[in-house]
Amino acid sequence: MNIDDLSWQARHHGGIYPRLARTLVDLGETELLIGAAQERGDWTGTQAAARALCAAGDTDRAAALVAPFREIGWREADWATAEIMIVRGEGEEALATVRPDAAALGDGHACARYAELAATAGRADEAIDVLAPHLGESWLRSRLVQATEGQGRDDRVLHLLTREAERMEHKDSEGCGRCGQACRASRTDRWDVLLLISQVLERAGRAQEAVEVMRTETASGRRHPLNFPEHHAQLLARQGLIEELRALAEAEHRAAFAVYAKALEDTGRAPEAEALLREAIEAHDAPNDRAALMRLLVRQARIDEAVEAGRPTYDYYDCWNLLHWALELLVGDGRPGRALELLDGLTGAWAEGHPDQVLDLRLWLLGEAGRCEQAIAQATALNEKEPGEWDLRLARLLERDGRLEEALALLRTSTQRSALYDLVDMLLEHGRPAEALASVPTIAETRAAHEQREREAAARRPQDDPCAVPDGYASQPPF
Repeated sequence: MNIDDLSWQARHHGGIYPRLARTLVDLGETELLIGAAQERGDWTGTQAAARALCAAGDTDRAAALVAPFREIGWREADWATAEIMIVRGEGEEALATVRPDAAALGDGHACARYAELAATAGRADEAIDVLAPHLGESWLRSRLVQATEGQGRDDRVLHLLTREAERMEHKDSEGCGRCGQACRASRTDRWDVLLLISQVLERAGRAQEAVEVMRTETASGRRHPLNFPEHHAQLLARQGLIEELRALAEAEHRAAFAVYAKALEDTGRAPEAEALLREAIEAHDAPNDRAALMRLLVRQARIDEAVEAGRPTYDYYDCWNLLHWALELLVGDGRPGRALELLDGLTGAWAEGHPDQVLDLRLWLLGEAGRCEQAIAQATALNEKEPGEWDLRLARLLERDGRLEEALALLRTSTQRSALYDLVDMLLEHGRPAEALASVPTIAETRAAHEQREREAAARRPQDDPCAVPDGYASQPPF
């Protein structure tokens, strides 16, 4: 255990990665995680285990688990200890150990973290105080709203946000200091603040005021980002203002249309919602309307109609191609053969431009259809042409065919960077958590392998190549 390795782990998720730690806790394997984390000196595992112990009321053991990291000066351990102390009811003492000094008050990340702890300890005003100077940053405005929820400080939060919106309005009206035009960044920030004001008003029980904020801004005639009319529509739907929602959707606010259709469905007017979506598709053929129609049909268990509704998108080369969803719908409906027919019938731009994805989907569907032997033979042949490239799909096919040990052996020796994740997942799925954890390299091992790959990549790059990527710039996570 040393600071250098721990810092590397924080950047790269080496060792026990966060998803594995959470999964082990969810599976009730906290003791296994504790043992591995202590043996390896692994912070990610230790932090997850300590939080699980706190949730179970064992704060003394959680503190003891974190203590060695604190002793070597790992700052994250101070924050974790403060969390444990707050659970114990020692809020004031906990905050004293991590309270930002004058220099740290300029660090938004430190202030956000402290504010979260302060709010948890029941010190909402202190949380507001450390965040108030940072309201020019959108993510910290959101943290302010999150940290104060249910803390009885909505009036103070609204005062700060309203003052910030007014400042941005003034800045926008003055224009950019360089070109004299309205600053696009300040307009976007102002819209973000208005959304937060509406959110706080609604949670404070002042829904009509929240609606009025959105209504006034929409009526201003300004252009807005898509999320603004969408949030406006969702607010109207939550408040049952269906007619006003209809008017918003009809005023060329396409982002509000799907919200309106869902609101109609939720109020028992599903046929009307379906008709409106089909009319919109006929008029505009917007893929988000097709997606909304598919969701409506799926909720009514009309799977074939949902698949047909998405069909025109299956040739889209990239965005809004709904093919994968359609195949999953058919498989979930117990008809992988029908999904295969759909896939095999594709001849458009997407199928032609993504041959490997088509092959991978076909192998998956063959397995789902119980044709594992055929799929395994095809995947094996593909691997012979491109060694290792089809390991992950082949392993899952072997598993489905009842050949679990062969699948695990393949993943253990695979050169694919993500094979370790698949190996761990497969072991967990088959009730073998100790093996799953043992298969994960330590932080030091993972770091050494990563740095070796970096050196090899640097050696392969021409030294005089002006377009060469600097070492470490485009490096991938260790797995």
